[in-house]
Amino acid sequence: MRKGWIRFDRNELAGAFGDIGTDLPLVIAMILVAGLDAASALIMFGVMQVFTGLRYGIPMPVQPLKAMAALVIAQKLSGGVLFGGGLAIGVIMLVLTVTGLIGWLARVVPKTVVRGIQFGLGLQLAMLAVKDYVPAEGVTGYALAAIGFVITIVLLGNRRFPAALFVIALGVVYAFVFKVDFGVVWRGAGFHLPQLHVVTRQDLLTGLIVLAVPQIPLSLGNSILATRQVAEDFFPERPLTIRQISFTYSIMNLVNPWFGGIPTCHGSGGMAGHYMFGARTGGSVIIYGCLYLTLGLFFSGCFAQLIQVFPKPILGVMLAFEGLAMLLLVRDIAGSKTDLFIAMLVGLMAAGLPYGYAIGLIVGTALVYLWSDRQQAI
Repeated sequence: MRKGWIRFDRNELAGAFGDIGTDLPLVIAMILVAGLDAASALIMFGVMQVFTGLRYGIPMPVQPLKAMAALVIAQKLSGGVLFGGGLAIGVIMLVLTVTGLIGWLARVVPKTVVRGIQFGLGLQLAMLAVKDYVPAEGVTGYALAAIGFVITIVLLGNRRFPAALFVIALGVVYAFVFKVDFGVVWRGAGFHLPQLHVVTRQDLLTGLIVLAVPQIPLSLGNSILATRQVAEDFFPERPLTIRQISFTYSIMNLVNPWFGGIPTCHGSGGMAGHYMFGARTGGSVIIYGCLYLTLGLFFSGCFAQLIQVFPKPILGVMLAFEGLAMLLLVRDIAGSKTDLFIAMLVGLMAAGLPYGYAIGLIVGTALVYLWSDRQQAI
């Protein structure tokens, strides 16, 4: 392992919170709605963060599978179906990796379309922050978010005084004073390990149809193609292949279901968020993973109380800047009006339509090739 491959400093600590606004609410919601064992879900989510931090040496994020999470929460599906869906998509991704089909897809989908998918994700994150997270605490929430926003603007990019540390500290102080009941925390503390889980054939089949199939387009677009592109943008000296990313994606989901872990993926927005707030090595996601490991191993009995140290308005500030980082990636194609138009169109489709990532991926790719053929004909 090269010197400096993984660091643990204040900037890695600050960057560790760059994706928490996306992850934490989905993890909590799935635990509560699907009736998951909190210790198992939190511990395995933390383990996967540590795994990818060590494997890649860069802030390679681990996120809940968003389409699956949305379906589980909206339809109140059981944990068994969730685990079945996770195992199913793990198998699918392994097949795509081993056969080389994932590499073919990467060659077929143009960079312009990938930029559009990233733009769409950035829009979704920014809108979610403004419409849902910031207003969560009423007037107090707006005040918290405003202070956090000013802190971030003033300190963004400051390696000596990382913005995220001050924003998170603001939320922690507010929560300790007004939200957290330490008596509940003390009574709920205790040591827990993940519980083993058996995935039944019925859960596997149901999870495949109900959860895995809708997830695939988002995973191909954001978790695989866009993540590789962001890694190339931010860490050109550490080239990653599509097969590497899809392989660790599949491994995580082949392991998680048997230990009560939620289905997970990589994500371009997460990497952008970690990077935006200062992360430059895998140390950030290892630190982030240790947060979930600590919650799961020692505080899963009171996690609903303890997670209030991250108020939603503060998470909203982090989420908004994560979205901004994604939106700004489109700059490198701004010199071409055609490429920019297609990217914007793909982004709007991805952010605004049902199954928008699949539609944007297909329509955008078709437009790029049609335009290319037209130019050659001229």
